[in-house]
Amino acid sequence: MSGVRTVSLRYGRGQLDCAVPTDADILTIREPQPEVSQAAFCEGLRRLLPQPLPTGPIVIVVADKTRLCGYATALPWLVEALCREHGAARSRICFRIAYGTHAPQSEAESLAAYGPIYADFPFVHHRCAAPTRFAELGRTSRGTPVRIRADLLEAGLILTVGAISHHYFAGFGGGRKLLFPGLGEQEAIYANHRLFLDTDRSTLAAGCRPGRLAGNPLAEDLAEIDCLLPPYLSIHGLLDSRGGVATYRFGATATDFLAVCREHDALYRIDNAGSYDLVLASAGGFPKDINLIQAHKAIDNAAAFVREGGTLILLAECADGIGSTTFLPSFEMGGRKAAFAHLARHYSGNGGTALALMTKTERIHIHLLTALDSELCRRIGVSRIRLEEADRRAMAAGTMAVIPNASLLIRGEAGTITPTE
Repeated sequence: MSGVRTVSLRYGRGQLDCAVPTDADILTIREPQPEVSQAAFCEGLRRLLPQPLPTGPIVIVVADKTRLCGYATALPWLVEALCREHGAARSRICFRIAYGTHAPQSEAESLAAYGPIYADFPFVHHRCAAPTRFAELGRTSRGTPVRIRADLLEAGLILTVGAISHHYFAGFGGGRKLLFPGLGEQEAIYANHRLFLDTDRSTLAAGCRPGRLAGNPLAEDLAEIDCLLPPYLSIHGLLDSRGGVATYRFGATATDFLAVCREHDALYRIDNAGSYDLVLASAGGFPKDINLIQAHKAIDNAAAFVREGGTLILLAECADGIGSTTFLPSFEMGGRKAAFAHLARHYSGNGGTALALMTKTERIHIHLLTALDSELCRRIGVSRIRLEEADRRAMAAGTMAVIPNASLLIRGEAGTITPTE
């Protein structure tokens, strides 16, 4: 009979100790080697930036609080290099926060995300539904209108700074997604996200999976969009398991973006994994479990390791609640088929996330150890669980795995980034 051991899993800004059988498999990532230094950062920037710098505004595009990328350290390095080494006037530099359809941050949250530089430079909080002046740059072969902030077209230089990550339906996040959907217009964003729906089969598109770009209709649409965007340069962050930046990669092309995706994928993917009766997972703590929308990525990743009819227990504090006003309505439409039909006609916000969760709760049992209230959990088809009950279920499980960082680890296969891999 198996014994018991304790595993410490991240929850919000702290940790919880969980009891699991000694023979439980621990599924972990491959930790990247830390290589961050100001000297290396500036050298990468020297190779990236044109000389001399173009005239006009210098627009630096950053992600929001849910996708941090060592901003408090990297942004001062970037500004110093632009001004001291490349001769840019500080007055030319401005920032855009690429929210996409996410809710805006408070001033305090922004200061925490970007550091003191937030008070020293203009940061524009992008609103995809605001009466901002948008420019339409064309349409993709799938009919997506490419609409982004018109002021980007006035920039002399555009730099994106963001972390590369797996994304549960776009394949990968970061890079090109900072401009679109990050700085896109709402209906254009929804047109792209609607490709998550396979309307012929009334199900989610099979190719829309984390780590998959080839054969992923939504990602292939984003690749077409990327060709229509104004020229930009990218600083990609490769994160460690704690959300810190292990290294920065610098690129100017789609090929550079794919190279960083492959690097990330090699660290955070398990191939040919088994399926378990029970998986105990942590979303990875703050900010990965800041709200349910962010924690869903961990649910999606971890659920792939659970056998049909099995159980997933996820630790996700969700201190900010759901994190969306467009998620819950899908659960009030009479089931997944009705919600799918509605979204196929009127896609909005996090409706696709709601459908993805419904698909998983039809296949497996999901329990959340969370600050969300029990009634809310019931409405979305999961149950709220206490630590003591999680321990009891873990000790009574058949085959079991523990995933300490489920927002990072995916179950995958090789050859899904480009068709030629």
